[in-house]
Amino acid sequence: MASAAAASPSLSLNQTSHFQHQTSLVTWLKPPPSSALFRRKTLPFFERHSLPISASSSSSSSSLSVHEKPISNSVHFHGNLIESFENQDSSYAGTINGASLIEELENPVERNGLSGRRRLFMQDPPWISALFLKGLSKMVDQTLKIERKDIDKRKFDSLRRRQVKEETEAWERMVDEYRDLEKEMCEKNLAPNLPYVKHMFLGWFQPLKDVIEREQKLQKNKSKKVRAAYAPHIELLPADKMAVIVMHKMMGLVMSGHEDGCIQVVQAAVSIGIAIEQEVRIHNFLKRTRKNNAGDSQEELKEKQLLRKRVNSLIRRKRIIDALKVVKTEGTKPWGRATQAKLGSRLLELLIEAAYVQPPLTQSGDSIPEFRPAFRHKFKTVTKYPGSKMVRRYGVIECDSLLLAGLDKSAKHMLIPYVPMLVPPKRWKGYDKGGYLFLPSYIMRTHGSKKQQDALRDISHKTAHRVFEALDTLGNTKWRVNRNILDVVERLWADGGNIAGLVNREDVPIPEKPSSEDPEEIQSWKWSVRKANKINRERHSLRCDVELKLSVARKMKDEEGFYYPHNLDFRGRAYPMHPHLNHLSSDLCRGTLEFAEGRPLGKSGLHWLKIHLANLFAGGVEKLSHDARLAFVENHLDDIMDSAENPIHGKRWWLKAEDPFQCLAACVILTQALRSPSPYSVISHLPIHQDGSCNGLQHYAALGRDSFEAAAVNLVAGEKPADVYSEISRRVHEIMKKDSSKDPESNPTAALAKILITQVDRKLVKQTVMTSVYGVTYVGAREQIKRRLEEKGVITDERMLFAAACYSAKVTLAALGEIFEAARAIMSWLGDCAKIIASDNHPVRWITPLGLPVVQPYCRSERHLIRTSLQVLALQREGNTVDVRKQRTAFPPNFVHSLDGTHMMMTAVACREAGLNFAGVHDSYWTHACDVDTMNRILREKFVELYNTPILEDLLQSFQESYPNLVFPPVPKRGDFDLKEVLKSQYFFN
Repeated sequence: MASAAAASPSLSLNQTSHFQHQTSLVTWLKPPPSSALFRRKTLPFFERHSLPISASSSSSSSSLSVHEKPISNSVHFHGNLIESFENQDSSYAGTINGASLIEELENPVERNGLSGRRRLFMQDPPWISALFLKGLSKMVDQTLKIERKDIDKRKFDSLRRRQVKEETEAWERMVDEYRDLEKEMCEKNLAPNLPYVKHMFLGWFQPLKDVIEREQKLQKNKSKKVRAAYAPHIELLPADKMAVIVMHKMMGLVMSGHEDGCIQVVQAAVSIGIAIEQEVRIHNFLKRTRKNNAGDSQEELKEKQLLRKRVNSLIRRKRIIDALKVVKTEGTKPWGRATQAKLGSRLLELLIEAAYVQPPLTQSGDSIPEFRPAFRHKFKTVTKYPGSKMVRRYGVIECDSLLLAGLDKSAKHMLIPYVPMLVPPKRWKGYDKGGYLFLPSYIMRTHGSKKQQDALRDISHKTAHRVFEALDTLGNTKWRVNRNILDVVERLWADGGNIAGLVNREDVPIPEKPSSEDPEEIQSWKWSVRKANKINRERHSLRCDVELKLSVARKMKDEEGFYYPHNLDFRGRAYPMHPHLNHLSSDLCRGTLEFAEGRPLGKSGLHWLKIHLANLFAGGVEKLSHDARLAFVENHLDDIMDSAENPIHGKRWWLKAEDPFQCLAACVILTQALRSPSPYSVISHLPIHQDGSCNGLQHYAALGRDSFEAAAVNLVAGEKPADVYSEISRRVHEIMKKDSSKDPESNPTAALAKILITQVDRKLVKQTVMTSVYGVTYVGAREQIKRRLEEKGVITDERMLFAAACYSAKVTLAALGEIFEAARAIMSWLGDCAKIIASDNHPVRWITPLGLPVVQPYCRSERHLIRTSLQVLALQREGNTVDVRKQRTAFPPNFVHSLDGTHMMMTAVACREAGLNFAGVHDSYWTHACDVDTMNRILREKFVELYNTPILEDLLQSFQESYPNLVFPPVPKRGDFDLKEVLKSQYFFN
C-alpha cells in the first residue's frame, strides 16, 4: 500500500512553485520526487486518500497504472475535481470528493471488455479533500489567468503597434507603393494593370513630385526678402510625400462633393494645407528622434537618444498620452488658416501644372495621342436667386470630364486616415487629450469657434469628468463586421445596385434635343436636361459614398474587432470620429456592423429579437403593441427563414423592410435560434435598438409636465404606443377637408386642398413633426413635404407641386401649434431669452447637467482676404458681432439637443457599470438582446433623474448671474404630470 501511494500523484512545495511559474496553457500534473522528506510528510495522507489502484497491484510501484494528465482535461464542479484515467471509460473515473464508496477488490470487474481491474475508494476526513481541491483549483485558475493576461498583452501590443503605424505611416506607405509601381513599370516597360484612380495617380506622381522639388529648390535659393510666404513650409516634407497628399486630398474632395465637376479653391487649398501640417508634425518628430546629423554636438546627440528612449519607454508602458506630450512640446506652433491656404494654393497650382489625362485612343496609330489638363482653374459667377441682382464670384478647380468618368468606382483606393481603431481609444482628459493615439483629436467639433474652444480649454477634469467618462464608454464598445451581410451587399452592388436602398450604379440618359424650334418644347427639354444632370450628380455622390463605406468594411472585415473614438458637436451630442462606416450612418452601415462580443440570447433576448425584427420591417408594424409585433413575426417565420438562408435568390421578403440590411441581419440570427435545439443558448452579436417616440417632444413634455403632451409621446403607459405623427396627420386632414369645401375663387387654397386631401398620411407629416422641435423653419418644412409629394408621384407639374408643398407646410405647422401648446410656450421662452442675450452682443452660453460648457457659435463672419499665388482667397472667420436672428432661432433646438445628449451619456455610463455593452445614436439606444430589459430600466431611471432637477429654473438663474443688467421673462408654468409614470411606460423607448 505504501509503495502504491508513493507513486500516486500528490502535491509538494516544489510542485506548487511549478504551478505558479508555469507559462504554457496546459499544465501537467507530474509524480513528485520520492525524497525521504517527501515520504515522511506525505505518504500517510495518501495511504488513506481515495485513489484508484490496480487490482493486480503489489508492493512494486511499477505495476501501478497512474498516468500524467493535463489540467485542461479536468473539469471543476464547485470545487470537486474529476480526472479521467487512461484505459478507463467515464464510468471508471475516480472522484476525489471525500465520499465513502468501497468496491470489493476480490470481485473482478468486467465493463466494456476490460477485466481484472479493481478500484478502491477509502474514507478520508471531510476537510482533507476540500482543502486539497480548493488549493489546487486556485493554483490552476491563477496560472491560467496569468497566461491569459500574457497572451492578451501580446495581442494588444501587436494591435497597438499596427494602430500607431496606421496613424503615423499611412502616407509613407502610399509613397512606397507608387515608387514600387514606377519601378515595376520601368522594368517591364509597360504600365501595370491598375484600378482607374491609381492609374491616374501613377501618371501624376513623378511629374508632381518633380515640380514640387523644383519649387522647393527655387524657394530655398531665394533671399528672405523675395521668398514667397509659403516658402518656409513647402520645404518641411519630402516632395514625394507632399505629392501623394495633394493628389489624395484633391481627389477625396472631388469624390465627396463636387458641384458640376468643380471644387471651390478655398476649400481645396485649406484642406491640403491642413493635411500637410498634420503630417509635418509627425514627420518632424520621427525625423528628430531617428536621425543624427553630422553637425550635432555630443550634448545634442545625447538629448536625442534620451528623447527617443523616453518616448519608446512611454509607449511600451502604454503611456501614450505622456508620449504625445513629448511630441507636442517638441513640435511647432499651429500654422493658422492663412498659412494653410497659401501653401495649399501653391500646391494646387503645381497639381494643375503636372496632372494630365489622356482620352481613349480612337485615332489611327500614326496620330499623336491627345493629352489635356486634369484640372483647370476658373471663376464662377452665381446669383443669390433667379432674377436677383446680387452676384457672387468665386474661384473653382474644374475637373476634366475624363477624370470624373468611373471615379465613383475607385473610392476604395483612396487613403482614409481616420479609420476605426484596432485598440481602445485614449481616455479623454481635456480639449485635445484623448481619442486617436497620434492623429489630432479634439473633444468637440467647434468649426473654428474660438469662444467655444476657450470655454473647453478652461474646463477642469473634475467639472466634466462625467462627459469624459461617457465618451470613453462609447469609444470602448468593440465592433466587428458582419460578414454575412457584407457578402450580400457586395453581391447586390456588383449587380448594379438600385435595390435595398443602394443607389443605381448607372446614370439616367440625357434627353436629346428636339428637332422642333417650338419655344415651349425647347424650354421643356432644357428643364429635363437640368433635372437629369441633377439626378446624375446626386447618384455620383451617393455611389462614391457607398464605395467609401464598403472600402472601410473590406479593410476591417478580417479584424477580430475595432473601436470608434467619439467626440461631441458643440451642443453635446456624441458622434464617432470616423466618418464613413459607423453605426450613426445608413442602413447599409448599421446592417454591416455588429458587436464583437457575443452573448447568449436567453428567453428575454429571443423575445426582444423578434420585436426588433418587426421594428426594422416597419411599414406601420412598429406602431403596434408588442404582442401584435410578435404575432407579425410568427406569421412570417417562413419568409424570415427563407430570407436568412437564401437572401439573393429566395423570395427576398427582407427587401420589403424599411431597413432591409438590418432586417436581414435580424432574420439570420433569429433563424439560427429557431433552428437550434437550444434557442436560448445561441450566441448573438446583434445590437437591439430601443428608440424614443418623437424624442424631442418627449423632452419638451418632461420640461413642461403637460399630461396631454406626455401621453401623446408615450411618457404614460398604454396598451399600445401612442403615435403623435398619426395624430398630427388626422388634424391636417381635418383642416384640409374644411378648406376644400370653400369657394375656390375667394380661397385659392381650396383647389389645393381638394388635390391634397387624398395625399395626407403619417409619412407626409412625419419629418416635419420630428424636426419641428429642433427649429425647422417654414422653408425647411416646405422642402420636406415637397420631397414626400414627389415620391407619391400624383402631382407631376412642378409649379403645382411647389404650391401644394407651401400649403401643406403651413397647415402642418398650424396643427402642431394647436396640439403642443406647452412645448410651444417653452420654445418661445427659450427664444426670447436668447434674443435678449444676443441683442446685448453676447452669444448664448449654458452648462449642461453633466457640466459641459456650450457656446452658440453664431456670429457675423468677417471676410479675411489672403493673396495667394493662385488667386485672392476670401476666408471666412468668426467676427465680434453676434447674429441675433440665428442665436434666437437656434437656441431652443440646441438646448433640447444638449439635453438628449445628456440623457444618452448618463445612460451609457450606467449601462457600463451594469456590465452591458452600449451604443447610442442620439435617441436610439443599443445593447445585446439579453440585456434589453436591464437597459430599458436604466434609461427610464436616468430620464426621471435628469428631469427631477429644475432644469429651466437653473438655466434662468445662470442667465441672471451671467447678465445681471438684463431682464428675463419668468419660466413658463408647469403642468401636473408625474415623472414617475415614465418608469411604468413600456413604450417610452421601444
